[in-house]
Amino acid sequence: MRLFLVRHGRTAWSVSGQHTGRTDVPLLDEGRADAKALGERLHRAPWSGLRDAEVRTSPLARASETCELAGFGDRAARWDPLVEFDYGAYEGRTPAQIAEARPGWFIWRDGVPDGESLAQVAERADRVVEWARSKERDAVVFAHGHILRAVGARWLGEPVAFAARIRLAPASLSVLGWAYGAPAIEVWNDTAHLEQGA
Repeated sequence: MRLFLVRHGRTAWSVSGQHTGRTDVPLLDEGRADAKALGERLHRAPWSGLRDAEVRTSPLARASETCELAGFGDRAARWDPLVEFDYGAYEGRTPAQIAEARPGWFIWRDGVPDGESLAQVAERADRVVEWARSKERDAVVFAHGHILRAVGARWLGEPVAFAARIRLAPASLSVLGWAYGAPAIEVWNDTAHLEQGA
């Protein structure tokens, strides 16, 4: 089995670099177009719509709408473990704004005040990994940049801080699988469907 990770399309806050956790920011028109392009790609060979895959989405609108526009909404179950990192006091702020008050701050080391701890994020990521590995078929999840990076790290058996090294663009496609019997990344942060205007 493989686990397909889809990050939602562009929002006003993803474009501006603001931390978007639980605030339900809608997709931009460009983000909707990106979601449709990604869906067209997933419905062509070699994936042909992943007809046998189990699909889950974050309940937040930017992810669930991406799922719908990509053509998977009728098969998707909403699942709370896929919501984005709760950024607490840093919700809506850019890294530059945070650094003004807290020089040297690094989310994957320092966490956030009044929000979710890195241990809590890791625990949610582990739930996603465990769920996907319990299947005998492919799984697809539509979610958010930081939680999906955490899932990638935990899939590989790395500490959640490893997520700092595996960035994800909006409307990107990643595939987690296996190599020589060990967890591996097959595809990461692939946006060819956007670059080609698919």
